Amino acid sequence: MSSSSHSSGDDWEPCQWHEMLDNIREMRKHNDAPVDSMGAEKICDEEAPPKIFRYQVLLSLLLSSQTKDQVTSAAMTKLKAHGCTVDNILKTPQNKIEQLIYPVGFFKRKAEYIKKTTRILKDKYDSDIPPTLKELIKLPGIGPKMAHIIMDVAWKQVTGIGVDTHVHRISNRLKWVKKTTTNPEDTRVALESWLPRDLWSEVNVLLVGFGQQTCLPVGPKCSECINRQICPYGQSQNRVSKK
Repeated sequence: MSSSSHSSGDDWEPCQWHEMLDNIREMRKHNDAPVDSMGAEKICDEEAPPKIFRYQVLLSLLLSSQTKDQVTSAAMTKLKAHGCTVDNILKTPQNKIEQLIYPVGFFKRKAEYIKKTTRILKDKYDSDIPPTLKELIKLPGIGPKMAHIIMDVAWKQVTGIGVDTHVHRISNRLKWVKKTTTNPEDTRVALESWLPRDLWSEVNVLLVGFGQQTCLPVGPKCSECINRQICPYGQSQNRVSKK
C-alpha cells in the first residue's frame, strides 16, 4: 500500500480505510461494471490523432452528466460515426447534434454547450482542448468533476479526484469524510485532504464501478459486500435487518 504523504497537514484518516480499499479492489477485480467498458477513456478513439482523442474525451465527459454510462457510450458511438472532430462538429447544425446525442440527459442544453465549446476550442486553442484545469472549467458545460477526469484521461495529469454521485455517496457511507458532505465538490476536498495522491486516479473508476454494481443508491447489496463488517453504513444495515 502506498506510503505517499497526504495532501494537507491534517493527520486525520478514516478507520480501516486500507482494508476497505483492498476489499473494494477485490470486489472489482473482474472490471465488469459499466464504467469499465463505457467510461470516458474506453469510448474515445485512442487510435485517433491526439487532438481528436482529447476532444472526444472532453465531449464524453460533457455528455456524461446525469446520464448512465451506457447512454453516454451510445451517444459517443453516434458522434464518432458522424465525424467527431472540431471542424465537423462546427459544420453540424445544433439540431442534428441533438438527434445524435439523444437521449442523454438535458440533450438540448448539451448540444448547445458542444457547439459553444467547440467554437472556443477552434478559435482559442488551435482545435485542441485547454491544457489546464482552470481553463477547462471555464468551458460551457464543464464542471470541476469533469475537468479533473479530463486532465487525467486526456493529458495524463492528476489534478484532483473526480467525484460523481457514486463516489460522493460511497465516501459518506464508508465515512471516508471527516464530516458528512452534502455535495460532490465538498467530498472531493475532504477526500484529497487525506487520501494519498497516487490513489486519486484509481479511486474514481474503482468507486464508480462499485457504486454501479454493489453499493447502489437504493437497495445497496450490503449482504454481498465484503466490507459489511467494517463499513459504518453496512453495520447499520446489519442492525436494522436483525431487528
